[in-house]
Amino acid sequence: MSRIWAIASNTFREAIRDRILYLLLVFALLLMGFAQVLSLLTVGGEEKIIKDLGLASISLFGVLTSIFIGVALVSKEIERRTIYTIVSKPIHRYEFLLGKYFGLVLTLLVNTAVMTLWFYLILLLKGFADPRLLLAIALIFLELLLVTAFAILFSSFSTPILSTLFSLALYLVGHLTWSLTLLQDRLKSPSARALCRFLYLVLPNLEIFNIKGEVVHGAPVPATLSLWALVYLLGYGGAVLALACLILQQRDFT
Repeated sequence: MSRIWAIASNTFREAIRDRILYLLLVFALLLMGFAQVLSLLTVGGEEKIIKDLGLASISLFGVLTSIFIGVALVSKEIERRTIYTIVSKPIHRYEFLLGKYFGLVLTLLVNTAVMTLWFYLILLLKGFADPRLLLAIALIFLELLLVTAFAILFSSFSTPILSTLFSLALYLVGHLTWSLTLLQDRLKSPSARALCRFLYLVLPNLEIFNIKGEVVHGAPVPATLSLWALVYLLGYGGAVLALACLILQQRDFT
């Protein structure tokens, strides 16, 4: 555990020096500020516009951070051949990978906290503060942890460009898995219906973490949703990280 924490701490220090992180963070903060300007140009719905754009900014730029930095964490070590030195030391490969993952988790936590503080400051100044927004942001953060796990999984066996494309595609698919159930109901072929059902069960359902619409429009949110989302993350995310560790363990770095 101490070796995982040491790698995580080093990864965190490395990540916060990454220019991409600051670039994405600045864009997110600017977009939240722009929401105020946009709301002034719109007749009615000022509160909804600010909340909607604020949550969307935290989600979008958090996902981009998860993917771009997450993919680079393992890929850089392989490209620089520093991983050859690491694996020759008394460090298990799973410790190396988990350390990288938790280092990025810390980075995402700080990044999300900064965006949340700025977002809430805007809301307080406008008189639109809503405690339920914090729940929506917490679920966004859980989603980022799952996306990060996939980014690290893809980078454990693929090139940085392909890993980035795979991660972006999976994020988009993860928010569209609900359409598989609709497609399944319309298909007549048993084999096609079975395939849709299989894909629905295997692919990640990222809509579990999405309550932005409900919060912005004041719709009710199930009381057990946050608990179910956490259980889903632990189960699915744990399986993804275990697979990533297994793949990295099988790679030949000699």
